[in-house]
Amino acid sequence: MKDNNPLSPHIQIYNWHISSLVSISHRITGVINIVLLTIICLWIASLLLGKTNYGLIQNFLDSFLGKFIIIGTVWSFSFQILSEIRHLFWDMGYGFDLKISKITGLLVIIGSFVLTILIYVIGRQII
Repeated sequence: MKDNNPLSPHIQIYNWHISSLVSISHRITGVINIVLLTIICLWIASLLLGKTNYGLIQNFLDSFLGKFIIIGTVWSFSFQILSEIRHLFWDMGYGFDLKISKITGLLVIIGSFVLTILIYVIGRQII
């Protein structure tokens, strides 16, 4: 006789929490950051091939899509850094209370956008 009950909590009955969102986003941005670091290293290595190849990449980065990718990269690293700081406090035994966990999750999400905007504004002033 086959039982129709699911073996584990199903997505239809599971309630999403801030911690779930931050955890999944942390994993995704971790993979994205590894790919981005590889691309950045290849971009820097393209200097060895001469100014023409480097210039083509620089022209792409000056386009709208290139600037969007740069801002997305800054957000991804900002999110990862703030999420890692949150995990560091968890490793020390702080922040496991449900209320604190929700607050720190929101701080990571909002802080990553604020940090990205700050880096953008400071970068525009420098360049």
